[in-house]
Amino acid sequence: MKQALYIKDNTAIINFSTFFAQTTDEFISSDSFKKMMSHYVTLLKTENRERYDWLTKGQSESEALNQLVKVLKLLLVLDVEEVQHPLLSDRNRFNAMIEDWYNSWRQLQRCSVIKISSSHSGQVNNFIEADTKFNALILAVYRGIQEKIQGHKNRVYRQLQAGTNASMVLKDVRWPIFEGYEALKGIPFVDSMLIRAPLLLHPRSSKRVGSFEPVLVNPFNGLTLDREEWFCYPAKVGSLLILIYVHIDFTFSGITNANLFELASDEEVLKSKPDGIVLFGLKDKSDECTYTYDEKNKMWVGKVPYQTRIEYFGYMKKMVLTIHNVIMMKNGWLPIHGSMINVNFKGGRKVGVVFMGDSGAGKSETIEAIQMCGHEDLVSMDVIFDDMGSFHVEDGQLVAQGTEIGAFIRLDDLDKGSPYKTMDRSIFMNPESTVNARVVIPVNTYKEIVKNHKVDYFLYANNYVEKTGLLIAEHAADLKQVFIEGKRMAIATTHETGLSTTYFANPFGPMQNQALCDPLIEHYFKVLDETHVKTGEVYTGLGLKEKVDNHLELTAQAVLNLIHD
Repeated sequence: MKQALYIKDNTAIINFSTFFAQTTDEFISSDSFKKMMSHYVTLLKTENRERYDWLTKGQSESEALNQLVKVLKLLLVLDVEEVQHPLLSDRNRFNAMIEDWYNSWRQLQRCSVIKISSSHSGQVNNFIEADTKFNALILAVYRGIQEKIQGHKNRVYRQLQAGTNASMVLKDVRWPIFEGYEALKGIPFVDSMLIRAPLLLHPRSSKRVGSFEPVLVNPFNGLTLDREEWFCYPAKVGSLLILIYVHIDFTFSGITNANLFELASDEEVLKSKPDGIVLFGLKDKSDECTYTYDEKNKMWVGKVPYQTRIEYFGYMKKMVLTIHNVIMMKNGWLPIHGSMINVNFKGGRKVGVVFMGDSGAGKSETIEAIQMCGHEDLVSMDVIFDDMGSFHVEDGQLVAQGTEIGAFIRLDDLDKGSPYKTMDRSIFMNPESTVNARVVIPVNTYKEIVKNHKVDYFLYANNYVEKTGLLIAEHAADLKQVFIEGKRMAIATTHETGLSTTYFANPFGPMQNQALCDPLIEHYFKVLDETHVKTGEVYTGLGLKEKVDNHLELTAQAVLNLIHD
């Protein structure tokens, strides 16, 4: 991105490599500040016509903007009584306009970027300092003008994130691009990132629609990309490396990845062939989310189209996990759409519990409820994965690995007793909303999630049957069909309604590749019995309209009693 300031819809990108102001005077005299004010004036035309007419007073928008910037510059160096201008004839009105501009700016999702070359050694040490200084500049301009207009100093100062919500260092990484993928040449990689947590985002979409379809056509066929409009987030997804190319209009979907997928270093990118590539926000003729296998390069490629709906983070997360899952199935591992915890009891005893189920089945909620129940012998609970993991056999034992270092969960399902202990480091999405408000929370370290974790219990999360507690089968095969059918009552996390079925409760790879997944299910359900893993069904009640108030608590207590005994 060559522009010093780029604003599109609800996203603003500030390019420190193009321009960085050292003083308030330098900033307010810059094209960036003028563009910032221009964006505000344009908004007024549709959102507050009365204020727009007062500000323009019959002038053209350009003339009014120049006059406004002139007045603001004068107010930074002169007392308000020394500035003669019609806009200041009503100071209360002018003060309200300044407050409105400041709030309008802060409502944007704002990210600063610094670009470095491939020869630059290590991290830019001062990018946090630069971003902090920009934050101070915005505050100084706002407070300097606002306090002069009102005629006195404020007595209460609210130290908000006035500059940015996040910052990225982008670096040229000259990885060996495959033939046919030349469109990626010159697109910089995320080297390091700053998130001003807790981060509040307001995506314009709150649910995911449709599934991800396998196709034969590679989106890179004949593709050209403007390298100024893209950046790459190199993600370590479980044991895989997936390069996620993000259009700058969806910058904060890329930034949110930092709470979910471990950021790979440029050294890791250079020494490893990518297992997959995702194009997120691609403008092409298709509106579908698709993925394909590149036989020549032995690599999977996913595409998410440029549409407002993909601001919902589920599109990013699930495309990446779909590619992960098809790769793991090819490797003989069984993807599990579910959650895993290691429950640690006194005496050093550890129990690995996996809950499986589709979106809204109650996997994360059951984990939380177990934590809330407590037990005198319970020491701690460690979340190994919150949404997607994989089974494989190691040294004669059934073990699981995770894919994500974080969790993407419904905000209203959290409680103060949640095992997710890092709320202050979280990224919130539409937290004020009553419809699927979400939060992305760091849960565990990458080193921990890619370890082999022994599975002791494998439980299907049933949210539609009017029962509490759980059922343990004598043989895993007795419940195999329940797992394969993947029933659940939809609860507004996707476009679905009512009772639905999804093959193996996993529409992210297994559903589209059933011929590949069927023999894996057959094999691993035999392994469950051979390795003495207790297989069952847990009744969460989340999809029931009428249930006892403590339904989930009763079920969680039953699970806790079982795994403790």
